[in-house]
Amino acid sequence: MDKISEYDAVFENFLHHIPELIPDGIIDVDLKLLQKFDLLREEVQLSPTQSLTQFFHVIESQEKITLFNDQFVIWIVPEKINEIPTTLVLIAIHQDAKLHLEMAFSISGIYNTSRLVLRVLEKYLMEIQENEDVISHLENPQDL
Repeated sequence: MDKISEYDAVFENFLHHIPELIPDGIIDVDLKLLQKFDLLREEVQLSPTQSLTQFFHVIESQEKITLFNDQFVIWIVPEKINEIPTTLVLIAIHQDAKLHLEMAFSISGIYNTSRLVLRVLEKYLMEIQENEDVISHLENPQDL
């Protein structure tokens, strides 16, 4: 259970330092982003390799849901901003035995559904995974 308290402490630190940790800011999920990810069609199905969110441990508290595995820690935080239900998602990766805040996104209004939150999360996890694979291959060309 000490992982849980560690993740909670890291979460609080990340929340207080988002501007420094993510200079580009929190990504607002909007119609343009959903179109880019091709998430507006009902019939879009994810392949098994795209279902990265299936392989996480889940910790639920009143303030947030924490998903974690050996590669990622994700915090999903439902909140109300100006009386509009909003979901904030922070994604961190394990790097050099520490957690590094990789990105954050926010979904609100009509797009704030659990289905879209998870589908956007899967898309971003795939992008992060692809980037990490490229970086790993650049650092270790013998693995090519």
